[in-house]
Amino acid sequence: MNLDRINPPELAAPSGFTHAVVGEGRIVFLAGQTALGPDGRIHGDGVVEQFRIALSSLLTALRAAGGQPEHLASLTIYIVDMEDYRAHAREIGAVWRELVGTSYPAMAGIGISRLWDAEALVEVQGYAILG
Repeated sequence: MNLDRINPPELAAPSGFTHAVVGEGRIVFLAGQTALGPDGRIHGDGVVEQFRIALSSLLTALRAAGGQPEHLASLTIYIVDMEDYRAHAREIGAVWRELVGTSYPAMAGIGISRLWDAEALVEVQGYAILG
């Protein structure tokens, strides 16, 4: 794999993300995923379960494109209730480690007022580089 994760010592030590990712290869643009099920409805009680479903859907799309979780270069998380998300950060981190491992892409968490589906609490969108 051709991804270098860069964390300059001049910046605060990252926790749950990488400051920069450099890679060569095919770029995969991953559409935003919520906890939307095949039935067209939002599933999951609470932000942790919705994060699990959304991240699983993103990884399903990545695998269909020929990639694996370690190919994630960048991820943006859109969060409806930032306080609730932060209150469940450890559980969300455990979901990340279960589904992706301990390799982190460059990441951003952005608080928003709502998502397309009003029941959705979180959406993940990303980019991957296949070596």
